[in-house]
Amino acid sequence: MALAGMLINDFLLYILGFLWLVANAGYFTQVFLTYESDTYFYIRFLIGPGLSIAKACGAVLNLNSMLILLPVCRNLISFFRGSCETNHLCRRSVRRQLDKNLTFHKTVAYTICVLSITHTVAHFFNFRILYDHFRNVNQDQQYGNQIALANKLRENVYPAEGWINPVRGDNPDLGGGLPLIEQGVIQIAGWSGVVLCLVLILMFSSATEFIRRSYFETFWITHHLFVFYFAMILVHGAGGIIRSQINLVAHDISVCKDIPNQWGVDPRCPDPVFKDGSPASWKWCVAPIFLYILERCIRFFRSTQAVVLSKVVKHPSKVLELQMKKKGFKSLPGQYIFLKCPSISRVQWHPFTLTSCPEEDHFSVHIRTVGDWTCELAKVMGANKDASVDTDNLPTVAVDGPFGTASIDIFKYQAAICVGAGIGVTPFASILKSIWLKSVNNESVLKLKKVYFFWICPDTNAFEWFSEMLDAIEKHMAEQGRADFLQYNIYLTRGWNNKQAKNIYLQEEEETDAITGLQQKTHYGRPQWDTIFQTIGQENPG
Repeated sequence: MALAGMLINDFLLYILGFLWLVANAGYFTQVFLTYESDTYFYIRFLIGPGLSIAKACGAVLNLNSMLILLPVCRNLISFFRGSCETNHLCRRSVRRQLDKNLTFHKTVAYTICVLSITHTVAHFFNFRILYDHFRNVNQDQQYGNQIALANKLRENVYPAEGWINPVRGDNPDLGGGLPLIEQGVIQIAGWSGVVLCLVLILMFSSATEFIRRSYFETFWITHHLFVFYFAMILVHGAGGIIRSQINLVAHDISVCKDIPNQWGVDPRCPDPVFKDGSPASWKWCVAPIFLYILERCIRFFRSTQAVVLSKVVKHPSKVLELQMKKKGFKSLPGQYIFLKCPSISRVQWHPFTLTSCPEEDHFSVHIRTVGDWTCELAKVMGANKDASVDTDNLPTVAVDGPFGTASIDIFKYQAAICVGAGIGVTPFASILKSIWLKSVNNESVLKLKKVYFFWICPDTNAFEWFSEMLDAIEKHMAEQGRADFLQYNIYLTRGWNNKQAKNIYLQEEEETDAITGLQQKTHYGRPQWDTIFQTIGQENPG
């Protein structure tokens, strides 16, 4: 059953993942075989298999660099989500994959890092070999009985179309020139590669969970170094230092490689002619870069639209509620917005789930003050004072969104399971409000017949701001004769002492819960999901 359920839920995900792997493997193989062909025989003879490996990794890097921007184009994701919703042939299993956008973004990022390491290491050894070849070092050990061909290629003081070794130096007659590192850095591919490596190191190291949670601003700033990443990707291949041979018909490699001293003399073996490699990265990256620029323009335009802070509410447990209004703002239950407060930072945008529902005349977010930015926001909103701040004196805020999440599909099912932890309950505040108001308005189109709501809280204070709404929904559904519509299960994982435990025990027989004051009792500890899912499955066959 578990395997069958996994296939039903994630079969399309596995198919898409497999296609992505096939695309990577196929393109890697194609480019690898291209550089194993006669067109690159002489440069491959000098370097070895490291050339084909490096170039194949670079090609797959281009493919993944194209893909990595698309999952973070939120308006593009929202557009496809809307197209899927209006297209009856587009199943929910297809829409669900759009909710994996950040997972795919991270997967592609890991792939880029692995490919970059392989590409860089391979080219480091390649350039070391070319440098030694230019300086006539370790020739016998490297080329053995083909030393004559190696010497011929090293004597490449040909016209512009004849050189093959990019290591040139200032005085090739002396076998000298610049040192190895400087020879590499002066090339376009060299210095742009160094910048790419530094940018990737900064972006990857600052994207770890610890940095994201503890030093979000550091993560935000370094992640925007992707601008330099793409700039360097576009110029990295402009030097064209890996050259291909263009006179293979006249210069028969199968014959000429064995008689290098007869080149230019034997009519079968004219001097080889090479041309610069052409950059290919722009072919892959221009379209996603254009889409991302369009995405940013749309988000910038929306962020400049005026937002009115209509109310600031201080809730227990350091929770701050902001109620706002914005012309033309339309949302669905469970969606989220990005919020910026210019008086704190002009560059920082933070995502928050909407806790209001479309039926209300405003939109709101509940923010728990746990970090530097949220604490500063509470301060400028006057939440750290006893007296409320007049709305005319509140700072301005900018809003970008709303953007969709998986939870907006809840109304397309007959039974739904909602699971939230701590402040992560906020999307279900919007959903439950919307269910409540739809039932008040007697909307017969409401397909939803049963909601199982699970809320796992770390301490007793976390209940305070949300339990009032649960109580109101519970009473309303009971009045409508639908008391079994909402079955909520609140789990308290810690935060009680011996005195509280005794009080809970003594009030066990009371009609209302000792902690929340609600009709349904609080559970203590963590949910046993296997048992819960089995029970719900039995209650809702099919």
